[in-house]
Amino acid sequence: MPKAAYHLHHPEGHTSCVVFASPHSGRDYPWSFLRRTELDEHAIRSSEDAYVDRLFEAAPQFGAPFLRAGAPRAFIDYNRASDELDPALIEGVRRMGHNPRVASGLGVVPRVVANGRAIYRGKLPLAEAERRIALYWRPYHEQLQKLLDTARTRFGEAILVDCHSMPHEAVENATRGGAKRPQIVIGDRFGASASAEISDRIEAAFAAAGLEVARNTPFAGAYITQHYGCPSRRQHAIQIEIDRAIYLDEARVRPNANFHAFRRLLRGVIAEIAVIGQRDDQPLAAE
Repeated sequence: MPKAAYHLHHPEGHTSCVVFASPHSGRDYPWSFLRRTELDEHAIRSSEDAYVDRLFEAAPQFGAPFLRAGAPRAFIDYNRASDELDPALIEGVRRMGHNPRVASGLGVVPRVVANGRAIYRGKLPLAEAERRIALYWRPYHEQLQKLLDTARTRFGEAILVDCHSMPHEAVENATRGGAKRPQIVIGDRFGASASAEISDRIEAAFAAAGLEVARNTPFAGAYITQHYGCPSRRQHAIQIEIDRAIYLDEARVRPNANFHAFRRLLRGVIAEIAVIGQRDDQPLAAE
């Protein structure tokens, strides 16, 4: 089993209501898991948001907490609801309506990785799925909600920045008619998970860094933005997708030659986003 459900990095001074999180960058693949898969240690990582945690690790330096996954996505998917169980993978689960994510093998316990490659040789017991949810999924989400609650208590508002990466081919396939290929996709579920002002300011932070930005296409946000984004309660959730080709050798799942330069560029973006979460009454609210 992976050693931890999550890793939490607190700022020395909590000065922003922004919470950064990376739910798909876990890369703890224990042998007990690998020996049960059809895939080798390289292929199993193809659906991982590899090294996104390293791209955003500077967040605490700007007064914002950073939560990152401990377990890998191929083991448990934190960006799915706990009841998105796949009957094609898990014994004793009944089909409950049509869920395109589950149908494609991408439930809370995934059946496949990138390009539809099967993870397991057969089915998993329901007890195994329930154990992963209890030991990994629930602690991650309990901690995430606690961070958002703390932000709202201190600052009157919470902004979740959910950090992901997208395969380069997904960006290419979504670009039509000579349109510029986005390097960053901001997902706010078409305005349902965050206020327009916050989405606009986050988009502007990436654009000011010279990055090509799109909104909600091809990725508008999944379970996390849907569940945590509630602007009427002053809790906003924004999904960030980064084209992996910018910083990653996708074939080898290793940082490419541009990784360190891009991480430095993102440092400035992170600082700008953290500023969005600062409030005029911050010293009083933090007491």
